[in-house]
Amino acid sequence: MPWQGRWWAAATAGTTGKRGTFLWNRAEWATVLASYARAYDWAGIPAGLSRPLKVALVSSLVPTHQSAVVGASLRSALVPVLRLDVTTPIRETVEVLNNFQPRVLVGYASGLLPLAAEQLAGRLRIFPRGVMSASEVLTRQAAADLEAAWGTAPFDVYAATETAGIASPCRYRKRHVYEDLLIVEAVDQSGAAVPAGTTGARILVSVLFSRTLPLIRYEISDSISLGGRGCLCGRSFTLLENIEGRLEDVLRLPGRQGTVNIHPNVFHRVLDQAASSGWQVIQEPGRLRILLVGLAPGATTEGVRAAVAGALTAAGVPELPLEVRVVEQVKRTPLGKAPFVRGWAAGGSRP
Repeated sequence: MPWQGRWWAAATAGTTGKRGTFLWNRAEWATVLASYARAYDWAGIPAGLSRPLKVALVSSLVPTHQSAVVGASLRSALVPVLRLDVTTPIRETVEVLNNFQPRVLVGYASGLLPLAAEQLAGRLRIFPRGVMSASEVLTRQAAADLEAAWGTAPFDVYAATETAGIASPCRYRKRHVYEDLLIVEAVDQSGAAVPAGTTGARILVSVLFSRTLPLIRYEISDSISLGGRGCLCGRSFTLLENIEGRLEDVLRLPGRQGTVNIHPNVFHRVLDQAASSGWQVIQEPGRLRILLVGLAPGATTEGVRAAVAGALTAAGVPELPLEVRVVEQVKRTPLGKAPFVRGWAAGGSRP
């Protein structure tokens, strides 16, 4: 129900600083809902009277999470929504999904990967028309694993609580920015626009439909690259070429000549192949702890340790102690997300 019958509210997780609460009036909230519905339409998965859009959402059940507020608003016979907590034991999730049989499976990449492994093992038996990853970086390896499980490449949807939908792929898997709803600028550290095809340090977003809580050049610490225009689908909106993650995901480690910034890509090159269902790197005083959710065939913890050590040495960080462990699950944020990297600024472990 809307707050005081007039306002819809949702809160951010606060992973980049203090938590924020955002408000929309009825007209603005209708636009928020339309921006999320657009992702299904552009992907070629519309809802209709003759075929309800059964959606299974694997994310967070926290009531202030935007997916919960959206789910409550959209609940109807046309869009039956099953919301599942990403922290629920996998066996329980598999059983519920087998009974529900969603047309669309939506979730965090870290929540979809274990389900892909269950599908390949034959325990999960669902056949969604579309698989959508949202709220976390979807790597090439993760996308390949999801496609192997369900026979269709996933749709990588880009959105934020503050802005609602920002960009989503068409049926050709090209992400188009919602330029009729937002102005998105990729900028460098000084705030200057970067050329098309260049990855910026962060983005500035202006929300064109929000008046209750105006957002003008609102800063989000995502590193993205914007491309040109034009697509076989016929849409003329700017293309979103790449999403590399957030500034908070970059680790600052002691190197040969001072502090070295280590982007998560350094770990992706090694750990995407080594872990069967996800991984996480945790920064601790004087060392890194590497958690692997299962081991890929042929991988060993010692081999992973040596490969990561070699990658860090090549990046200018020699002789850093590493601990590698295989775990059943990694630590998640209060909203259920599983960041690849947990530095101290992002809530990494402390002694």
